[in-house]
Amino acid sequence: MISFENFGDLLSLDIGAFEPKPTSIEGDQQEAAVVLWTSPNGKLETGIWECTPGRFTADRSKNSEICHLLSGSVTLHNSDGTEQKIGAGEMFVLPIGWRGEWTIHEQTRKIYTMIDEGV
Repeated sequence: MISFENFGDLLSLDIGAFEPKPTSIEGDQQEAAVVLWTSPNGKLETGIWECTPGRFTADRSKNSEICHLLSGSVTLHNSDGTEQKIGAGEMFVLPIGWRGEWTIHEQTRKIYTMIDEGV
């Protein structure tokens, strides 16, 4: 039998120690994350990620990402220069091939699901 999994209150869940964000280009960003579930074939992963204010680059060349902001606010910057501000409670998708930057305005926590290409 396959059963569902419940991860509890995701706003208060301990996701571990914060470490410097390697792709940060502005600010002294720190991030932490915990993987909550991975599919048996390793192509899907969902977890919680949190980051402090600043700006960083992101590259979704090999996977897409579904995000739901639990807290905080960000601006996503597309490679063509367009941008959109997103706040707590909102959900968005970064499709395979998306490249751009994130500006974190206040400490932000999200639920993410990564989907490897080929799924």
